[in-house]
Amino acid sequence: MRSLPLPLALTARLTPVIVLACAGWAMSSGPTDPAKDTAAKDTPKPRSESSAPSSTAVTKTYGAAPAPCTSVAAKTVSSLVPAAKTAGKEIPSTDTSLRRTCSWNALKGYDYRWLDISFELAESDDDAAASFKDRTTEKAGGGAVPGLGDEAYSVVNLTTEDKQQTREGTVLARVANALVVVTYNGSDFESKKAPGTDEINKGAIKAAKEAVASLKAAAVN
Repeated sequence: MRSLPLPLALTARLTPVIVLACAGWAMSSGPTDPAKDTAAKDTPKPRSESSAPSSTAVTKTYGAAPAPCTSVAAKTVSSLVPAAKTAGKEIPSTDTSLRRTCSWNALKGYDYRWLDISFELAESDDDAAASFKDRTTEKAGGGAVPGLGDEAYSVVNLTTEDKQQTREGTVLARVANALVVVTYNGSDFESKKAPGTDEINKGAIKAAKEAVASLKAAAVN
């Protein structure tokens, strides 16, 4: 989260007139009563609220990203990515405690399928929620997925390159301070067409549900 700029300090400027007026008041009011002055010094001052200890420590539900290649069942991989090795391949990450991704892809005949599953951890639930909002705003045109994590979103897009269509579905689910990102796409290299929207969307959501369940199980264990 971006920290907000602190407000500018206000500086009071005393004019000579104010100084003279204060001096005149001091002379006319006479000397301070010593007894009152001593009492004022001896009176304990109330403790400022700002000096009280702060309790802003954030408890993270998920402190490490789970293994992504075992986050979905082998039969699910075989169904979504025919002919792929069910073990998957983990993508190298600069910090595996914060982000881990597994990928499956294969060509069966002329049909190509690709599935990615990522776990990403934020410092707090609020940070994860802000990231979720930013990403769903960037990928407009989708809709909410009820009952998946704390909040979830799904979108499907069609692209065409050199007359070859590819349809890609993305599901983003937030669970506390963790984000589960699923990408699933496909192409038919014989017909040059892409699989249907419903097929891609349902496949991505199925993988996301299993990945979210795996994430929750990892937290319990």
